[in-house]
Amino acid sequence: MPTVDSMVVKRGTPSRAHRKSFTFAITCISRFMIYRDRVLGWSKSGRRRAGIDERVSRHSISSAESVLDAVFVEPSERPAAAAILLCHGIGETVEQWFGVQQLLAANGVASMVFDYAGYGKSTGRPDWDQFELDAVAAFAALEKMAPQLAISVVGFSLGSGVAVATISQLNARSLILCEGFTSFREAAAAAWVPRALARLVPPIWDACPPLSQCKLPVLIVHGEKDWLFPKEMAADLAGYCNPKAEVVLVPNTAHNQPFRTPRLEYWGPVIAQASR
Repeated sequence: MPTVDSMVVKRGTPSRAHRKSFTFAITCISRFMIYRDRVLGWSKSGRRRAGIDERVSRHSISSAESVLDAVFVEPSERPAAAAILLCHGIGETVEQWFGVQQLLAANGVASMVFDYAGYGKSTGRPDWDQFELDAVAAFAALEKMAPQLAISVVGFSLGSGVAVATISQLNARSLILCEGFTSFREAAAAAWVPRALARLVPPIWDACPPLSQCKLPVLIVHGEKDWLFPKEMAADLAGYCNPKAEVVLVPNTAHNQPFRTPRLEYWGPVIAQASR
């Protein structure tokens, strides 16, 4: 019987088994977390009264054979100073990020959040190559929606891997990593994946090579009480950058808190970086 090792073409190269395990795990985890958040009432947490400071539009974006669901939010009372493309985390959909988008709009920043293939109302199925295609397609769509604005890319949690992997393909102003990880395998280890299953975790989204070559300004924002990815990962990410990235550690902030209870203490540095 073939072992996982025999199915790996060479060390560091994802195999067919990796791709299947990724799709299965991401699908199961995402559906569980989305269902949990709906049951507990977290899906709409963080929202303010709609229509005061923002204009909202919903869009369908073609990405290879998938169609992505995306929400674009911009200030209603003044022109936006900048725009953000936000790549969200593993168990989230656009609805959970509307409160953050409202906060950004109230502070002069337009934003678009999209669901990866297989998430929410987006068609297709989860796959790391597809996620990267999704980010590139979403960025191109945002450029058309806001042609006069410089766009920064924000990667949150799982989205930090997507953002880092695609940033060299995007005409972005800056890269902002929130609750980010150093590699997908290290993220899985931090999330308590048993050692016996570690070889099924694909060797993808290693942040070191792309960050060492990234010429854009990089900001890293991380909660000091992140229970999933320790703050030491933020320091490691900054160390990969040349020149070294700026790191903001936000006190009393856990992993999912930034989008469940959006606060300027966390998102203020993001707004400042995007608006420079």
